[in-house]
Amino acid sequence: MSLEIRNLSAGYGDVVVLRDVSFEVPQDGIVSLLGANGAGKTTTLNAISGLLTEVKAGSILLDGVDIGRLPAHERVEAGLAHVPQGRHLFPFMSVRENLEMGAYSPRGRGMETETLDWLFSIFPKVKERLSQNAGSLSGGEQQMCAIARGLMSQPKYLLLDEPSLGLAPIVVRQVMSVIRTIAERGIGVLLVEQNVAQALKLAKYAYVLEHSGIAIEGSAETLAGDDRVRKAYLGL
Repeated sequence: MSLEIRNLSAGYGDVVVLRDVSFEVPQDGIVSLLGANGAGKTTTLNAISGLLTEVKAGSILLDGVDIGRLPAHERVEAGLAHVPQGRHLFPFMSVRENLEMGAYSPRGRGMETETLDWLFSIFPKVKERLSQNAGSLSGGEQQMCAIARGLMSQPKYLLLDEPSLGLAPIVVRQVMSVIRTIAERGIGVLLVEQNVAQALKLAKYAYVLEHSGIAIEGSAETLAGDDRVRKAYLGL
């Protein structure tokens, strides 16, 4: 059981951002996708989730089924959730209403009560803020709400784009702890994260995007000790 990307090529108009990209995310662990700004990490997540429709070649297999031609909402129903960079909450809706929006698909609606109970156990601040407008939350609380909203659809795989961006160090540690808890529940996580040290500490396996393709891959422990990664991304 895995989310498998095979020979993915994608871009915007005539601009090719990804060329022949292949990697795999197991349903029982965390995989980090690393790379410099502009390397194509967000484009990769958008292509997988269906937000980017200009996929020129390749396959996106969710547990062996090619979902690459499905619209974004059908990919959610198949078991894919995407928490985009910037959170994209509905700021003038309450936290509860934002969470309910995450359960709009039949897959999520069938388990709404049970999912909320679990989410409240790992996001106590979200439970405390249910009646507040999402736009009134702190940055860390908004990120927690965004992740919780993604989990309301009962995904098999969760795509996380820069979840620690703009957060204080103590909040970053809380977010990373929650991501580990999510993976322990059996949800595969594809993590794009600017904090490379934290990403490698959290992940089992990692890939580095450079020049439109995968340049380096290996266990997270191996990449943390790789001189190329250490010099380019860890400042060592």
